[in-house]
Amino acid sequence: MSDLSTFPITGKWPAQHPERIQLYSLPTPNGVKVSIALEETGLAYEPHLVSFDHNDQMSPEFLSLNPNNKIPAIIDPNGPDGKPLPLFESGAILLYLADKSGQLIPNDAAGRYETIQWLMFQMGGIGPMFGQVGFFHKFAGKEYEDKRPRDRYINESKRLLGVLDQRLQGRKWIMGDEYTIADIAIFPWVRNLVNYYGAGELVEFHQFSNVQRVLAAFLDRPAVVRGLEIPKRG
Repeated sequence: MSDLSTFPITGKWPAQHPERIQLYSLPTPNGVKVSIALEETGLAYEPHLVSFDHNDQMSPEFLSLNPNNKIPAIIDPNGPDGKPLPLFESGAILLYLADKSGQLIPNDAAGRYETIQWLMFQMGGIGPMFGQVGFFHKFAGKEYEDKRPRDRYINESKRLLGVLDQRLQGRKWIMGDEYTIADIAIFPWVRNLVNYYGAGELVEFHQFSNVQRVLAAFLDRPAVVRGLEIPKRG
């Protein structure tokens, strides 16, 4: 068995089950992508809460694993060639977990790359744009008198929702009948935009009936229900 004590992060978050994947995260849209994927695949893991309230993400221990000071991050004690693999960036982790488990991504090359395409759509578009809407609508940016920045991100978010809605027309999931890491990447952000940021009216969410339908199906999955609460907040 691999000795995880060589990773400085385990000094701050000791591994009670070092044979399991170690997850360092917080239940944010990016964080729950990984906890949901772990719940869906059934891979054994041990979650550790990275508290932003205590600036855990800026601690030397966390930075030793992710120098970009963002959650989530993992250590797989049984990585490629049986060696521990530290990994950050939620999209990269989703791809790794899909490959490790043989789940959540099509086996054929064309389907695989199409899934990755939609994963990148979330990472490059939906995540950054929805996050900006949250800043300008819910957080400090709402105090700005000039609403042009807010409106710019609202309009781009509406455009992205339109792209997604069109893609879902006649499809059960983004890739059709097969539920994939593309769904796991995208729908926590859609949920956050509407529920946590309270921006449903701003982006005219009622117009996107296909997105509404698939979001409801996503939130009805038992693994999603569990993953949305992992790690438990202190």
